[in-house]
Amino acid sequence: MIRVEPRIADPDHGGGIDAATARWGGTRADWLDLSTGINPRPYPIPALPDDAWTALPDRKAFAALEKAARRFWAIPDAAALIAAPGASALIARIPAVLAPANVAIPAPTYNEHARAFRACGWTVTDDATEARVIVHPNNPDGRLHPAPDTPFAVIDESFCDVTPDASHIAQAARPGTLILKSFGKFWGLAGARLGFAIGDPALIDRLKPMIGPWAVPGPTLAIATAALNDPAWADATRTRLATDARRLDDLMAAAGTTPLGGTTLFRLYDTEDAAAWQDRLARHRILSRIFPYSTRWLRLGLPDGAGWDRLAQALA
Repeated sequence: MIRVEPRIADPDHGGGIDAATARWGGTRADWLDLSTGINPRPYPIPALPDDAWTALPDRKAFAALEKAARRFWAIPDAAALIAAPGASALIARIPAVLAPANVAIPAPTYNEHARAFRACGWTVTDDATEARVIVHPNNPDGRLHPAPDTPFAVIDESFCDVTPDASHIAQAARPGTLILKSFGKFWGLAGARLGFAIGDPALIDRLKPMIGPWAVPGPTLAIATAALNDPAWADATRTRLATDARRLDDLMAAAGTTPLGGTTLFRLYDTEDAAAWQDRLARHRILSRIFPYSTRWLRLGLPDGAGWDRLAQALA
């Protein structure tokens, strides 16, 4: 008899323009997607090697990416590193590196972590001492956490590149520690599908066979290596994002919401009725983010260019 495992709850995250068009109408081109925390002004794509699309990525390309990543994030020499097709791929596999036990995941937060741990047989609680997962800064409220001191610690720093001084990367070589980095958010190239796990070499060794060879395509390797070797772009981008985050807060406060925080890639607002706000914006073909655990919280990513005028008109 085939055993059917219990169904894990559907994911809850941003994106999904196809679902928005089905519900509110329009075409994909009509929509302004502010439901994600992706930089709306991405890193400019550099010239790619002639064989980037046709050859299997070689060790030299992976080594160049790792060297750039170590320099950009100041990764301790004793910590190991693995590149994968997106941080989501790593989140799904990390719970399998150890036998299931109890894991603490402070809520509210990005729910893919709890979903992945439960799928691998872990029990998610509020106060487990064996393992702990933090999203740092937290999604959606931007809270910063101290580094966990549990035997197994997962630190999701997918949004930490906007506040590099807050990073726990100095703890990456600590036994039992894994730190996640996302390329798609800060660099605005989510379609490149690239994420990193950095940490305890023993845990990274267990992750490697789960990811498989050639996990990152040649074009992504070339683009990400160039981006990580461009600290001037990163510095200028942090300044711009901070300015735009303040602008968005001012705009939303004037419209009657209360800013609650977030990061400079997304902002969180308190409203009287988040679903009504989402519907209001959607009728102007602007997609926002609401949450199953709050009837009041509305999250917006940053507009850019003409998107600012579109949002202002929707709020008028």
